[in-house]
Amino acid sequence: MEKDVQVLEDVTVRFAGDSGDGMQLTGSQFTNTTALAGNDLSTLPDYPAEIRAPAGTLYGVSGFQLHFSSSDIQTPGDSPDVLVAMNPAALKVNLRDLKKNATIIANENAFDSKNLKLAEYETNPLEDKSLEGYNVIPVPLTKLTHAALDGLTLSMKEKDRCKNFFALGLMFWLYSKPLEPTIEWIEEKFKKNETVKEANKRALHAGYGYGDTTEIFTTRYEVEPAKLTPGLYRNLSGNEAVALGLVAASHQAGIPLFLGSYPITPASDILHELSRYKNFGVKTVQAEDEIAGICVAIGASFSGSLAATTTSGPGLALKMEAVGLSVMTELPLVIVDVQRGGPSTGLPTKTEQADLFQAMYGRNGESPVCVLAASTPGDCFHMAVEASRLALKYMTPVILLTDGYLANGSEPWKIPAIEELPEMKVTFRTEKEGFFPYLRDENYARPWAIPGTPGLEHRIGGLEKANITGHVSYDTKNHDFMVRTRAKKVKHIENDIPDLEVRGEKSGDLLILGWGGTYGAITETVTRLLSKGYKLSQAHLKYLNPMPKNTGEVLKRFKQVLVPEINLGQLAYILRAEYLYPVESLTKVEGLPFKSSEIEEKIISMIGGK
Repeated sequence: MEKDVQVLEDVTVRFAGDSGDGMQLTGSQFTNTTALAGNDLSTLPDYPAEIRAPAGTLYGVSGFQLHFSSSDIQTPGDSPDVLVAMNPAALKVNLRDLKKNATIIANENAFDSKNLKLAEYETNPLEDKSLEGYNVIPVPLTKLTHAALDGLTLSMKEKDRCKNFFALGLMFWLYSKPLEPTIEWIEEKFKKNETVKEANKRALHAGYGYGDTTEIFTTRYEVEPAKLTPGLYRNLSGNEAVALGLVAASHQAGIPLFLGSYPITPASDILHELSRYKNFGVKTVQAEDEIAGICVAIGASFSGSLAATTTSGPGLALKMEAVGLSVMTELPLVIVDVQRGGPSTGLPTKTEQADLFQAMYGRNGESPVCVLAASTPGDCFHMAVEASRLALKYMTPVILLTDGYLANGSEPWKIPAIEELPEMKVTFRTEKEGFFPYLRDENYARPWAIPGTPGLEHRIGGLEKANITGHVSYDTKNHDFMVRTRAKKVKHIENDIPDLEVRGEKSGDLLILGWGGTYGAITETVTRLLSKGYKLSQAHLKYLNPMPKNTGEVLKRFKQVLVPEINLGQLAYILRAEYLYPVESLTKVEGLPFKSSEIEEKIISMIGGK
């Protein structure tokens, strides 16, 4: 039967199942194929915190959401149009997020008494009419996958693992996507296991064929390519972007990159990614703990490398004494904090923006550091480059804040030309005459002298240094001078960063001011409201310490300022203290990014609209 093809502008799809059902892999393959088809997209992987949660339980559900479009998009979508639910738990956890009339494709073979009980269902939702209002399509995914793999020497458990490829093939058919990119991936991934390779290819083709031949589906859909700025693109996650940004900065500076790190969710992928770049002179050390990770990085910086350490909130807390050491020794160091839900171990796999206070103030003594924040997965590349530039130029540690949403999410990223990257001139001190380790240049930066350079022997450490000579000093006046000088150096960075830009009217009734990963949701909301005729403006902070020189001036041009952030109002607190301006907060700490509808509701209430 010939199926109708309906053209859509955008679609939000969510794959959900047990952590062992391969939902992240399924979502990633659908994403990569969608990117190759030229759609703009944004993703939101959602992992359970338990490594091996009991199968079928509510807290073991893993999800992957993808929003793809023929036009410019900024978020992974507020509410899915389609949910692929591999079991009852996946349905129950995700049902509340779906749009009215959303399509639910459910693996009906998994809705047995055992799984229904684990998901705390008293009756089968596929049969009890509780899903009225949704377009429910039961598909015997498990049974059909086993049939497709008949004759292969695989156990029942191994055949079960292929059902995600059946679901993927079905979704490729439903949204008119080609199979070839995933087939090429299967060929490469399983080239050493012919049986598994054949099984996954069969399951993929079977899912595609099922959509084409069954009478359940009368319509398939197509999302046309987006009109992106011409250039070379690749799909990129935030963690991959940070890694590539550090490699690019090392190339621009002409010095080797060194990463000292300890694995921690959700930052570990930066370590994994950088370990692949040995051919670019990158050295990675997986240290025995967080403290060792940053300390070996400080040692690498002392010896002339672009040094970095990566972590999440709990790890940053452990690193803080050593961050103070890098402040005292005035060595360049990039510290990447991929924020997650806290406090303590908190929500390891969920996102949050609650480390801002820690980044700004979480050290003993007066120890200011430069703090930056990335706004999108692709922007993680540019801010990693910028963090490196400032660290090297001003001989200071720089904390770069990303978050779990940016780190694991992805988007099409236009690969920049080398000529578009900033120049980073690194000059090591080699001249013995007139050398003093704390003699400063016009940026208050001290000279960088590599150990072993004849005549430039000097010592570093955590004790206070005498001005210019660098000798250990307990003199009270000297301490006061050095504390103020280090603060002046960080403050001086404001002369080397761009002004805060305002989108829309430069003054008016309402400014929406964000930072970090709230950018997408804020931008989408403001764009929609501007198109409806509302008067409002938008600005986004990437430089948090120091802030752009015109920040206070921008605030005072607006009658009201709203600051959405995924914490209890940390940036709002800082703005009130720094600029004495009564900004209003919109806060959320659910481990999830803002939905644009949540921001829109708050904006409408502030400006008296409907």
